[in-house]
Amino acid sequence: MDTNEMLLEFDSRSENESFARSVVASFVAQLDPTLEEISDIKTAVSEAVTNAIIHGYEEMKGKVVVVCRIFEHEVYVEVRDRGKGIKDIKQAMVPLFTTKPEEERSGMGFSFMEAFMDELDVESEMGKGTIVKMKKKIH
Repeated sequence: MDTNEMLLEFDSRSENESFARSVVASFVAQLDPTLEEISDIKTAVSEAVTNAIIHGYEEMKGKVVVVCRIFEHEVYVEVRDRGKGIKDIKQAMVPLFTTKPEEERSGMGFSFMEAFMDELDVESEMGKGTIVKMKKKIH
């Protein structure tokens, strides 16, 4: 029942997305994942962090928190913001749905997270923020 956990908090600036992705990848490296597994996790983290920055905070400044937990051969990643929240999670998770078509957003963020991770759960409260929880088993 040995777990290992890390907590990362950073400003909601788009240049911090690659930093978050790299930190999570470095932390997960202790499980000796395949390049594909690392790539999947990095992509999912990128999408979740980008959503927090672009949609959660929009033009506001705030903090994005990434919690990464390893338990046996499973990786748990949570990306949290205290932004505006998601009005309709089901609708937001529909492929190609975007609230920012003028910014050429593809609306595929949640679809990518679902495709690259084994589990995805999204909790959100209007005016309070969003928590994206993801899990992936490393073989």
